[in-house]
Amino acid sequence: ESSDPGFGGAGYGSHKRPDLSNTTFLIEALRALGNDADSEAVQRALVFVSRCQNLPSSHNETEFAGKVQDGGFYYTPAAGGNSQAGSNPDGGLRSYASMTYAGLKSMIFAGVDSEDPRVAAAVKWLGEHYDLKSNPGMGDSGLFYYYHTFAKALAARGEAAFVDSQGVKHDWRGELNRELLSRQLPNGSWVNENQRWLESNPDLVTGYALLALAYTRP
Repeated sequence: ESSDPGFGGAGYGSHKRPDLSNTTFLIEALRALGNDADSEAVQRALVFVSRCQNLPSSHNETEFAGKVQDGGFYYTPAAGGNSQAGSNPDGGLRSYASMTYAGLKSMIFAGVDSEDPRVAAAVKWLGEHYDLKSNPGMGDSGLFYYYHTFAKALAARGEAAFVDSQGVKHDWRGELNRELLSRQLPNGSWVNENQRWLESNPDLVTGYALLALAYTRP
């Protein structure tokens, strides 16, 4: 039912709890297969994406919507809710950067206008947490997943510069390119010293890095 916090989302298998990470890949795949932004499947997924944002609105009336209100995104509001960045004493689910870029990308792919309060709030949060040394809210956990999501989202946004909350214009492509090259190992691979989410596996992490680098070309 559409009132279920998990409505429209995708998880690990048809009967698993939906989450924003799987759902952003679902939307990306649907668009790659030729589905329009306003297709039923994409719009159903957008319902879930909107409910993963710390922003109360007519699109998000979950129990978590008004507890943090910073415009960032977290992992899932379904099955009791979860943020990989943890929760506040009042049960609010903390925002973190990899999911906020995933949320931004998903909204763009689903046709949400840049002036929409959901997009504006996400961009504002990201401007306050612009960083390529860490995955804001998570430290170095999931760092290379973060890099590739950062790159996809900002490429989808279609702007050469990202302006942070201090008014600094970032050449995000150049900055990301330099950061990734500085982290490449002598054998050509990449690896994260933080083992969380399998990022100690150079095969996986090198894949993330190459995907990210592909988006650094104008």
